[in-house]
Amino acid sequence: MGKLVLVALLVAFALAPPARSGPAGPAGPTGPADPFGPDLRARIVRAQAYADSRPGDTGIVLRDRWTGAVYRSRAAGTLIWACSTPKLAMAVDLLLRQDSGAVTLTAEDRELVHRMLHSSDDAAAHVLWTRFGGEAEFAARFPAYGMTDMRFSDRHPHHWGWIRTTAADLDRLIGYVLTRLPPRHRDYLVRELRTVDVNQQWGVWGAGPAARPGNKNGWSDDNDDGSWIMNSVGFAGPQERYTLALMNDTKVVENGEETGRETTTRIAGILFQGYFGG
Repeated sequence: MGKLVLVALLVAFALAPPARSGPAGPAGPTGPADPFGPDLRARIVRAQAYADSRPGDTGIVLRDRWTGAVYRSRAAGTLIWACSTPKLAMAVDLLLRQDSGAVTLTAEDRELVHRMLHSSDDAAAHVLWTRFGGEAEFAARFPAYGMTDMRFSDRHPHHWGWIRTTAADLDRLIGYVLTRLPPRHRDYLVRELRTVDVNQQWGVWGAGPAARPGNKNGWSDDNDDGSWIMNSVGFAGPQERYTLALMNDTKVVENGEETGRETTTRIAGILFQGYFGG
């Protein structure tokens, strides 16, 4: 059996059936037997084959919010360092805590939220984490936003920068942003993720301008084995139809940052470039 045929069979088994109900939106064009349609299905096969050819482990979760169809790679449940992706969960938590009256966000606080989303500013995230309760406040609620797999490392401080999580967690987190938040918060976060700084224009951003992508990325070489971690979670397509979560642990390779950035960006490109026209 050829490798491409084997990959195709594995992908077919991984395609979950569409949910019976889902987010508001136009009906999907395909039926239950082919929830993604032949074009996107073929793109998934190619994207997974590419991921398998790259160094390290790559967790992938692709979701069609209109039909409920989901693709999860074999590594979608693998715990990988979250790096800066929990900053999105921090923003969700602060917005909801303000709604409840538990905190009051000043203009300075809001600027810090913007900075940690726009350019993944670590200093801004450090201030917010400390100012608004750290692990006892933020981390206690992260599972409510979908991060049910997350774990702190016992060898490091219990801090947003030392969390292990999964692509499945990030898929649930971006789903929470798009479907569970009050519309004003959802729209604010969509704008922030769609207008990120150039240092975050990779990963899901590789879907291309016609897809109008948005993403929150996380990257680091601060790992126990010296590998690079390159993560990206976001959306693409009309009305943010598709969400995509990517977590790449390059393992120990030369030029790990460039390698991981290329891996995640190319996966998004295989899936979406040319898919929406343009």
